Amino acid sequence: MNDFTFYSPTYFVFGKNKESETGIYVKRFQGTRVLIHYGGGSVIKSGLLDRVKKSLDSENISYIELGGVKPNPRSGLVYEGIELCRKEKVDFILAVGGGSTIDSAKAIAAGVVYEGDFWDFYQGLPITKALPVGTILTIAAAGSEGSPDSVITKEEGMFKRGASGEAIRPIFSILNPELTMSLPAYQTACGATDIMAHVFERYFTNTKDVEITDRMCEAVLLTMVKEVPKVITNPNDYEARANIMWAGMVAHNNLCGVGREQDWASHDIEHELSAVYDCAHGAGLAVVFPAWMKYVYHHDIMRFAKIANRVWGCDMNFDNPEETALEGINRLEGFLKSIGMPQNFTELGASEKDIERMADTACYGNGRSGEIGGFMKLKKEDVEKIYRLML
Repeated sequence: MNDFTFYSPTYFVFGKNKESETGIYVKRFQGTRVLIHYGGGSVIKSGLLDRVKKSLDSENISYIELGGVKPNPRSGLVYEGIELCRKEKVDFILAVGGGSTIDSAKAIAAGVVYEGDFWDFYQGLPITKALPVGTILTIAAAGSEGSPDSVITKEEGMFKRGASGEAIRPIFSILNPELTMSLPAYQTACGATDIMAHVFERYFTNTKDVEITDRMCEAVLLTMVKEVPKVITNPNDYEARANIMWAGMVAHNNLCGVGREQDWASHDIEHELSAVYDCAHGAGLAVVFPAWMKYVYHHDIMRFAKIANRVWGCDMNFDNPEETALEGINRLEGFLKSIGMPQNFTELGASEKDIERMADTACYGNGRSGEIGGFMKLKKEDVEKIYRLML
């Protein structure tokens, strides 16, 4: 196990109707002038936004609003939010929505207190200072409610890139599983795929003797395999929703990733798909991950065989572990198909003609060095081959 530091100070408020306590927590963490940041009309139609505003009113906390966050959140709205917050002297950002809204809120929070272009953070500059961010989560997926990470798409060039820093880890997050019950099955499945992908990015490591985090990763994956089909069949299954919502946080606050090298090539490969085609991130990952696995499994066949055995229930063939490894990949593909996820480029709406350009951008775009991934270093030609496995 590698040396590490781990600090995760987010105050989690979990359970039914907890959004009605929003004002209490904003006040507790010294917010006095709030930007409520959200996406489309669902938080308005559901009455969630009104409940949040009522809670802020009850604590005499003033606020302004900025809606319009889209999936794969855009830089243009971030710039607008930064300008608005400076003008209105905002001292707290409240994200009401899913990962896209939270990521956009984090970018605004960092940009308000930074004299340069906020995109500097998405080119590698660490975020060390930001306005405090609180969240009210409406979809279990990105894990942004507990992580120090944010992903934004820059409209000029359509670069989708991430930034990180403890300063943007949410100061509190309200998690009410009931708020996820109205999601269409497809969105629920996309979120579940994203959660599983966050675990895979940590599980496939070159670090030896990390049994504790291996087992934690496997526990999250086993939970998803058990609970996701339940909510696809019955969207109002509160207990299954609750388990999935907490799994989403655990999958990405890095509790499962400490002390081990991580990969993240599949996210980089998928970011090109969602930047070019504006597909759902989870849907893109459903196509990318099996292809990536088929390309790299020879790098450590026993690691793939182990997850096949422990998570997918495959018999361990010690004489031919490759057989076990491949069966595990097949079972992952079968699971993703069973919950309605796309299986290939055609179902995703992607085109073969864009493969070379996407591979080039993944490896070289926005100042990258030409290699991605930690488990197995991938060059442009490797990424092209992985894309072609998705055809």
